[in-house]
Amino acid sequence: MTDANGQQRPALAVRYMGRVYAYLNACQHIPVELDLQDGNVFDLSGHYPVCSMHGALYEPNSGRCVGGPCRGRKLTALPVHEADDLIWLDTDAV
Repeated sequence: MTDANGQQRPALAVRYMGRVYAYLNACQHIPVELDLQDGNVFDLSGHYPVCSMHGALYEPNSGRCVGGPCRGRKLTALPVHEADDLIWLDTDAV
């Protein structure tokens, strides 16, 4: 994803309870990508995106940190929609 300053920013999308949620891929403790292994952002239970460096756990539907060093903070949500079996970033809303 490209931000307002023209810089490329990593993003991630997760499906939770049939709906897609998207976030900037940056831990709210220290801004590092959540996945040390590309595409693997969930904890061992498969229920929470987790920062593989700090162990911060995030709710997949809100991005709110529910465990670890940034409890209560949120991942930066991105507006997306699904069409034609693809996930699209709503660039007008960014």
